[in-house]
Amino acid sequence: MKKFLTATAAVALMASGAAAEEVKIGILQGFTGPTESLVGPMASAMEMAIEEVNASGKFMNGMTVVPVRGDSTCIDASAGTAAAERAITADGVKGIVGGTCSGVTGAILANVAVPNGIVMISPSATSPALTTAEDNGLFFRTAPSDARQGEVMANILLDDGVKSVAVTYTNNDYGKGLADAFAAAYTDKGGEVTISAAHEDGKADYSAEVASLAAAGGEVLVVAGYLDQGGAGIIRSALDTGAFDRFHLPDGMVGQSLSDAFGTEIEGSKGQAPGSNSDGTKIFQDMGADKFDSQSPYTAEGYDAAALIMLAMQAAGSTDPNVYKDKVEMVANAPGEKINPGELGKALEILANGGDVDLVGATGVELIGPGEAAGSYRVVEIKDGKFVTVEYR
Repeated sequence: MKKFLTATAAVALMASGAAAEEVKIGILQGFTGPTESLVGPMASAMEMAIEEVNASGKFMNGMTVVPVRGDSTCIDASAGTAAAERAITADGVKGIVGGTCSGVTGAILANVAVPNGIVMISPSATSPALTTAEDNGLFFRTAPSDARQGEVMANILLDDGVKSVAVTYTNNDYGKGLADAFAAAYTDKGGEVTISAAHEDGKADYSAEVASLAAAGGEVLVVAGYLDQGGAGIIRSALDTGAFDRFHLPDGMVGQSLSDAFGTEIEGSKGQAPGSNSDGTKIFQDMGADKFDSQSPYTAEGYDAAALIMLAMQAAGSTDPNVYKDKVEMVANAPGEKINPGELGKALEILANGGDVDLVGATGVELIGPGEAAGSYRVVEIKDGKFVTVEYR
């Protein structure tokens, strides 16, 4: 296992020009698996932040940041932890932007990041269980917890007059955590959950699951799953059998591959994913428009997660995770000069001169509690077969 440099040693190496001219950051995401169609744009957004920092030439007295991609998958904890171990021991990364999905993220945190003292900032792992995970101050996220998404989802449905729903969720930390948070919020507000049943990913036939959901009834079927896996299979079976024709789609189901697959068949269905209509969001979307789908879910959170790691390093004057971890919340929150996308070079200069910055970023970054994001949500609806933003909450 490689030993990390102390802050003093790191500064000395930079001063001597030896071996510390670059720092590697892991882009540890589910490039394969049930959310792979979302991950390409997310990773591109992270790398856009890195390119912006490198172009400025102002990071850590001229050091270059090198992104190292690794496939954490989404639901294979063994593959995810192996990828993280390689990133740390073989590639020598000093921070990880990841993982994508909650269960794998928790496994990497407990089995790799904490034992090796590596900072992780996830743009999309939303399970409420991660809030209380033992992390030694090393874990942060730029997406809000599903405890908040559950409340937002309950409010959307009730505001639309939906008084009863059936719920199916992917059988893992993400799905169970979101389903429980939603059911608690929805029933507290007077709604009825007729059934809340798990489904397994990777099946060819979901007719049995859909039959149980249909028997319980409900005006809408809430599908807390993955758009490239079981969630899509549930919808296909529900449509084919006539069990449901209206769905509610949490964040793991919001993406172009789903609208491409079903189009007007699910017309009027709604959903939500973390998102903001802030000036920073618009700047970010314009910056990435000709490079990747900058409106895809979690791309903005990915840009901000990568930016936070680099700004925290600059603020600490060190690439040692056990030193810069204490600066992550400082650069994310007030006080300090507000920093939008495209202004990372300006932020680096302010920090180098001993000043303070407040990364507004692409999502209006605000960290609360133990590395949690306050967050807001973009509400979407399928109109003419495509996801259209209808409001923000």
